[in-house]
Order: sequence, then C-alpha cells, then structure tokens
Amino acid sequence: MDVQMGRVFQDGKTFVDCIPKRKPSEILADYETAKSAAGFDLKKFVQDNFEVPGSPTDNYKTNTSEDVVTHIRNLWAVLKRTPDKPVEGSSLLPLPYPYIVPGGRFREVYYWDSYFTMLGLKESGEIEMIDNMVKNFAYLIENYGHIPNGNRTYYLGRSQPPFFSVMVALLAEAKGDSIYQEFLPAMEKEYQFWMDGSDKLKPGQAYRRVVRLKDGAVLNRYWDDATVPRQESWREDVLTAQKSGRDKIEMYEQLRAAAESGIDFSSRWFGDGKNLITIRTSDMVPPDLNALLYHLEWAISKARLMNKDSSYIDYRRKAIRRGELIDKYCWNKMRSFYTDYNFRTQKQSNHINPGGMYPFCFINEHPDYMSLLARQVAAVIRDKLLKPGGISTSEFNTGEQWDAPNGWAPLEWMTIWGLDRCGQKELAADIAARWVKLNEKVYKETGKLMEKYNVVDINQDAGGGEYPGAGRLWLDQRGLAPADQTVQSAERIDQVPRVTHYPVIEEVKGSAW
Repeated sequence: MDVQMGRVFQDGKTFVDCIPKRKPSEILADYETAKSAAGFDLKKFVQDNFEVPGSPTDNYKTNTSEDVVTHIRNLWAVLKRTPDKPVEGSSLLPLPYPYIVPGGRFREVYYWDSYFTMLGLKESGEIEMIDNMVKNFAYLIENYGHIPNGNRTYYLGRSQPPFFSVMVALLAEAKGDSIYQEFLPAMEKEYQFWMDGSDKLKPGQAYRRVVRLKDGAVLNRYWDDATVPRQESWREDVLTAQKSGRDKIEMYEQLRAAAESGIDFSSRWFGDGKNLITIRTSDMVPPDLNALLYHLEWAISKARLMNKDSSYIDYRRKAIRRGELIDKYCWNKMRSFYTDYNFRTQKQSNHINPGGMYPFCFINEHPDYMSLLARQVAAVIRDKLLKPGGISTSEFNTGEQWDAPNGWAPLEWMTIWGLDRCGQKELAADIAARWVKLNEKVYKETGKLMEKYNVVDINQDAGGGEYPGAGRLWLDQRGLAPADQTVQSAERIDQVPRVTHYPVIEEVKGSAW
C-alpha cells in the first residue's frame, strides 16, 4: 500500500509484478523496522529487495524496412513464453504450456486479448500455439474455477469477457470438432462460474454475475469478488473513491466490474455519461457479455450432442432463450441498436458502442430478422461511430481510453464480423480498410502497432487510460474481403448450427501494442 500510494513507480502494475529477492516475510519485517528511520528511502528499499520487471520487448528493435506482416511474424518468438516455474513471492500464476503475451507492460497472458491473438496465430499457421493457449486456459479453469483477467494472483477476483468457447471453436476449425469434446469439462466449469447463484435468486435480485429480472428471467452482468482497490491500480482507485464521495467498497466493486468487462473505463458505464465517479458497471446487463454466454451454451450443447448425451437439448434451449432475452431487454428500438439494460432502473441505456455488435456475431436464430436489424444498425454506425480511421469506441470524448476518439482492435473486429455475418458486407469492408490503413500509417511512422488509435484525427495519438500508451498484441486485419458465408439457423431443436467465426481474410496481422 505504501509503495503504491507513494507512487514509487509511475505505473502501479510494476510493483505488483516485482519478484522478491528473499522471503517476503523477511522483507516485510525489515521494512517495518526501517521505515521510521531518518532518511529512509522507500524506492531504494524496494530496488534492494525486489527484482523490477522489464518489458517483453525491451531488447527488440523493429526493422523498419520490413513490412507489417513480417514484423508481426517475427514478434511471435519475442512474445512467446515457455512453461512457467513457480517462484516464491511472485504474483505470476504458473502455466504448464507455452503462450503469447501482449507485450509492453503486459507481461502475462490475458483472457479476452488472447482470442484476437489466436486469430493472428491461425493466419500465421501457429496452430500448436493456439492449442497450447487453450490448454492453459482450461488449466486455469480447472485449478481456479474460472479464467482470471490474467495469470496473476491479483487478477483472481475477476474474469474477462468469456471468449473461451469461441477459442475452442476457432481451434476446432483447424483440428476438427473433437476439440469440443476435449474441452467440454472446462466449458461446463466456466459456465458454472458465470451462472453461480442463479438458482437462488428472487426476481429483482442479483448475486455475483447473475441477475434475475422482474419477470423471472436470468441474464448476466460483470462483477469482481474483491472489495478493495485493484492492487495494480491501487492509488488510482483510492483517489477515485475519495473524489466520488460514494461508499468506498461500492466504488471498488464498480471499478473492478468494469475491469472484468475489459472496457475500463468508458462513459458506457457512467451514470451521468461523463464522469468516472458515477460508474455503475454492475447495474448493467450487457449485450456483448450475454452474446458470449449464448455461444458458450451452444458450444456445450454441441459437445454433449457429440457425446450422445441427451442433456444437450437443455443447453440448446438455454441458448435460444438467452437470445430471446437479449432481444427483449437489450434491443433498443429508439436507438436501433443493442444497448445495455440497467436492471435496477429497468431502463435501457442510450449509449451506442461496439458492444452492441456481439449478438450479430453469434446468434443463429431468425437470420432474416437479424439481417433486418443489421441494416438499421449499419445506418447508426455510419451516423454515430464511423470515423476516418475506423469505428470509434463511443460517441463521447470523456478522456477515458475506451471512449472517443479511440478505436480498439477487438471492437473493430467484432463490428466488422457482425456486419459481415448479417449481410452488411460493404460497410464491414469499408471499416476494415480504414482501420488497416491507419495501422499501416502508424507503423510506418513509429515502427509499432499500438493498443489503441485515434480514429477521429488520424494524425494524432490516442489517449486516456491509467498508463502510458504502448505497443500491445491484439489483431489487425489487412485485405478484408467480402465473405461468402451464410448465417445458419436452427430450424429444428436437434440441429447444431455452425457459428461463422470471421470474414474471409486475405491477410491477417497480429499487432504489437
């Protein structure tokens, strides 16, 4: 706490990633003795007793004569981590298989980031690395009951957008549908995590990640089980809570829930649409989260059917029901977009953001209806979010990193995927072209592919957030061609529709961010 509040490091994540040079109990005892001495230097004490981590790319120099694709292929080796060995006092959760880290300050694997990394790995022919990473996530589910935000002890209170079943589907495309059966136990256990407590709730109540709505229906929200400031952002959370004047525990819960969403932070979660101190993440039922859980239910159903388990039909019905509820509660007729539903006020949010595109990526029922909605959504995107560099993360510039003028690779991807899948191929290709052009421009100027871009003014840097902008591994698309795909629907309850994963790609680039 003293190190974080004293801002020994500019980035609070640095200290919680430090490795003690001797037993932590001995360091703590010495600190308690030394800290009251005249002239005590806290920073020197930390440096004497801890190994300060570096960046995975500290020694990597970009060869600016290389094209972007070559640059990315070279980065896989730089960002690769071999199986971890336990280190006493380290916050790292050891993983048994090799994996790819995002780079920069992100020295560990991250949950939802990794799906987009896997798309790039697939295009690079790195199927075994995808397999290793999926196995690592299954290992985390088996040992911790869920996939944490990242493989650090300080992330154990929360997960991230549940892309695990989508990863399984991606791997199955390369290695065959038996992959669904192999990872069925992990998918089932993750589903239990997200649905924990759903059978005990009364209408209007919420517990952890489940909400029982007034009509008795159950949908999900983001949550974090811890009630203290985030260890990696301790100082920032303490100051935000103080500034808010709200109950501190409530503020920490809301901040942590936003961190689980991956969208930390955005006006999407703010009560007044402007200020972080009004954050209310856990009051919201998000369409993107529930669309991912719809996919998880379908994947479990598919695997159980392959196992000739008659209970597959239960999960099929769960998915169909969830799709109906997403439409009932999150389709905003006034805004012609899927938006968050505030279960406490029983009102839909009017906030337009790419999270509303996830249902178009996954929902299989009623393809004609989804295509009709996609035409309406396309008009909204052109009017509200389409910018010279791609899709803006929101309409509003609040100074937060998940708001305008920033664009982020995963949200560009999901928007392109959803539009393409539901018939809006021209707009999907337009967004892809704008985004790739901006990525290439920045790469030529800096030798880097960044975690976020200014899509409004392509000659300016992105901004916002709790840490300096940096390179990080998401995914970029180049040469996105119209996909010759159809959205399949379940005409009979015993059919297993194939969820199309992404538009046809002539060339895919992973991006160091």
